[in-house]
Amino acid sequence: MDRYDAIVIGAGQAGVPLARDLAAAGWKTALVEREHVGGTCINEGCTPTKTMVASARAAHVARRAADYGVMTGPVSVDLAAVRGRKRAIVDDWRTGSERRLRATEGLELIGGEARFLGPDRVTVQEHDGGERTLGATRVFVNVGGRPAVPALTGLDRVDFLDSTSVMELEVVPEHLVILGGGYVALEFSQMFRRFGSDVTIVQRGPTILSREDPDVAESLTAIIREDGVRVVLDAQMSEVEAGADGGVVIQGVGPDGRLSVGGSHLLVATGRVPNTDRLDVAAAGLEVDARGYLVVDERLETSIPGIYALGDVNGGPAFTHVSYDDYRIVRDNLLRGGDASTAGRVVPYAVFTDPQLGRVGLSEREARARGLDVAVFTLPMDWVARALETDETRGFIKAVVERATDRVLGCAVLGAQGGEMMAVLQVAMMGGVTASSLREAVFAHPTFAEALNNLFAIR
Repeated sequence: MDRYDAIVIGAGQAGVPLARDLAAAGWKTALVEREHVGGTCINEGCTPTKTMVASARAAHVARRAADYGVMTGPVSVDLAAVRGRKRAIVDDWRTGSERRLRATEGLELIGGEARFLGPDRVTVQEHDGGERTLGATRVFVNVGGRPAVPALTGLDRVDFLDSTSVMELEVVPEHLVILGGGYVALEFSQMFRRFGSDVTIVQRGPTILSREDPDVAESLTAIIREDGVRVVLDAQMSEVEAGADGGVVIQGVGPDGRLSVGGSHLLVATGRVPNTDRLDVAAAGLEVDARGYLVVDERLETSIPGIYALGDVNGGPAFTHVSYDDYRIVRDNLLRGGDASTAGRVVPYAVFTDPQLGRVGLSEREARARGLDVAVFTLPMDWVARALETDETRGFIKAVVERATDRVLGCAVLGAQGGEMMAVLQVAMMGGVTASSLREAVFAHPTFAEALNNLFAIR
């Protein structure tokens, strides 16, 4: 058995910086990666999807050029070229990260799949066919998740796409049917509509983005529909079969009875599941919840002392920035004598539709469910000078403010640069800046952030 001070399983957005920091602190460290350095974010998530979103927006802006007085010809999309651009960016990020890891003294990067033999031992089936046993007093699990496959009759007998394989298409689908109504479904629906596909979203619930306030979800639904995406809600789909023309048909029950939706391609975007099923967590005595996620405390330690779980695999918010913050918590506690935890962590996120949805803190629904006395401020984007100048007026800004303290508790910014505008309010929340202070603040004109003056002047 090869002995180490630390074994990190998974080279994701927490595992990579943690492994480097442990090694720099003098810990003999092994980093085991089953597939690609960089985890979901670099390889199948943020980096490739937002690269393709940018290509889709370029096509959209080109088609809208006449709205700005600019004349262009017909717009077409070379999906193979879009894919090539995406692959090049992913490869550059991945290889750069791997190169830095291999140059780190005291760190061994091992390509292979790890599984537990006990709480302080793992076996690794290496890519070259060899097998090794590693031992360490501390083990850090950062294995992430993968797209979920719903239990639909016949799904195993048809070719369907997930959030990874859909980005490998080289020809624009004639009609893309998307099962699901979360942020993955929305980003791909608008993307492929702009590439030239007919697109239908089929969502089991009464709204898309079911965790958002109804006014936010309804406004984004209207925007997606305006862009030409068909949205079918309250659809309980139960089976899938091959279409007569070689496509795919999904069937079930909708608000009006029997429902059948057919298309040339099917994208399944119904959530994600953790990659714990191949770790043999029982061999280490690790506790998992009903969904298979590793159970951790506020310091990200599992039920077994010395084993930590970071990123998507611990069931927290499945965002890259959360995974990175998990790394910071473990680093501070183990290497800097800190007492960091996830308690009270405010998690921002953005949905990269166009316009973007930026979210942080409490929604109106959550605040009222807690019995808080709040004021809700809203401002339509067509009241924002910068939005009018750029002809990006869809959406609105919404902020939830505690009446007694005038503190901003949360916001939803559905608008151009919504993620960036949300970050301004997030910083205000972090610094305790009141709504009244934002109302009187001097922001540069004309910027999107300037809208905060008017937002908090209107009740």
